Amino acid sequence: MSTLSEHLIGRPATTPAGQDTLPASAAGSVPPAPVPSAERLNWLRAGVLGANDGIVSVAATVVGVAGAAVDNRALVVAGIAALVAGALSMAAGEYVSVSSQRDAELTMRAHGVLAEDAELTNPWHAALASLLSFVVGGVIPLLMVLLPLGTARIPAAFGAVVLALVLTGAISAKLGGARVPRAVARNVLGGSLAMAVTYGIGSLVGLAV
Repeated sequence: MSTLSEHLIGRPATTPAGQDTLPASAAGSVPPAPVPSAERLNWLRAGVLGANDGIVSVAATVVGVAGAAVDNRALVVAGIAALVAGALSMAAGEYVSVSSQRDAELTMRAHGVLAEDAELTNPWHAALASLLSFVVGGVIPLLMVLLPLGTARIPAAFGAVVLALVLTGAISAKLGGARVPRAVARNVLGGSLAMAVTYGIGSLVGLAV
């Protein structure tokens, strides 16, 4: 073992005969978990962001409309429009963003900064993951608002959205190696504020019209 290696990781324990042995604590240690590939992380990141955006965007839209009108038809039209437009917008934005990242990776590869066999991000995969997850996330508040719950549909939608935001916040924290409580609190606070503001604006518009 070189002097530098010994300095960095320490000289291994030896037996009286001079043979290298593993420390007792390392003998039963669990091997480290495999590091996710760049492509897998790309899918996961786009999926979590898409789901979170779908939950908040569609929830804010339908809750805002519910504050201005009680007509189920208006809620259906607004919810579906928000779902479709938001999903396509997220997919297009994710494609453009990841395409720019891929261009930068190709430039780095051409200049020898990135290895030739390094895995590149895929903009189509990111766009698809974002689109599908947005739809899945957006369906949650839409279905809750359309349930025949009468005056309880807004509180029910709010509760379902909060639970969904807790889940996406926890997942995003795990992926990014951040603290789960802080990420969840940030997620829930932002989504709740968006729904409260749009519902208040919708109520004011409904009274004025």
